[in-house]
Order: sequence, then C-alpha cells, then structure tokens
Amino acid sequence: MQEFEKLPGIGPRSAERLAFHILKSDKDTAMALAGAIREVKENVRHCRTCYNLTESDPCPICADPKRDATTIFVVEQPNDVVLLEATGLVRGVYHVLLGHIAPLDGVEPGDLTIEALVARVKKGDIREVVLATNPTMEGEGTALHIKSVLAGMPVNVTRLARGLPSGSQIEYATRAVLQDAIEGRKSF
Repeated sequence: MQEFEKLPGIGPRSAERLAFHILKSDKDTAMALAGAIREVKENVRHCRTCYNLTESDPCPICADPKRDATTIFVVEQPNDVVLLEATGLVRGVYHVLLGHIAPLDGVEPGDLTIEALVARVKKGDIREVVLATNPTMEGEGTALHIKSVLAGMPVNVTRLARGLPSGSQIEYATRAVLQDAIEGRKSF
C-alpha cells in the first residue's frame, strides 16, 4: 500500500484497494503487472530527435516518412503527444519539452529541451513551429520564451487556437475563455 500511495492521484483508500486486488489476483496476473513495469523501465526511453517516449530510436513518429517533418508541434509532456495523436489531425512531427518554465519551482529554460528545438530549426528544414503548450501561466510563459528564442529565424511560429468550444454557450464561458475567443477571432 505504501508503494501505491507514492503514485500520483492514489490516496490511502485507493492504495488499499489496489493492494488487496493484487493479493486476490492469481500469481500470473500479479507477475504480468510486475513484468510490465519492469519492461517499461528497462526499454522505454526518450527519442533522440523529439524527446517523446519510445522503445525505438528514433520514435515511430519521427521515423514515419509520411509525416510532414517541416512542421513541429511543441508540447510540454509525452502524454500531450498521445492526446494530439488521438485527434488524427496532426500530420507534422513533435518536440517534447519535458516540462514548462516555472521559476518558482526552480525550472528554468535550460532545464527543458529548448536548445534541441533550436538546433532542429537551425538545420533549415523546418517551416512552422506550432506552440502547443498548455494555456496556463507557465505554458504561456514557455511559449513566449520559445517565440523570442526563435525570433529572427526563417520559421513561422504559430500557437494553437483557443476560445469557445463548439456546442457550448457563451453564458457558461469564463472570462479567460471569452478573452481568448475574442482575441483569436477570424474571418467567417
């Protein structure tokens, strides 16, 4: 139970339920879980190109010749890649920062993979960098920093659009959502 409690989002009651579930499971099921954890820790690493998690290097996305390697989507974490890939809309490749700039938490630009992103852009094959960081204060600050670092380079720097989601009603939108919708408006 103590080990399960160390996992994010797992409190004492959830840890207890998980521990008793494993105790009730047959040995093969419990050992399969242990084996899966061991395999992940031994075989999964960061792609040398984009820093996504992978078992092969380069990762399948970077190695895919059907991808538009001239467009890079910059995200904070590997799970952001999973979510964007689930849409089926991204044809480009990714660059995972492995976090966001957060000076109060001691995370500076040098702690992220920003230098590797700049090196990819300097190679000259990149036309667009899409900043797909989270719309939080830290994500916005990280996006602004990257934009300033890429300023003057021959690359188009864009940001994911934000605003009112389809099917929603204005009366339920927050001020921040409405501000993003107003500022990001486009021709109709």
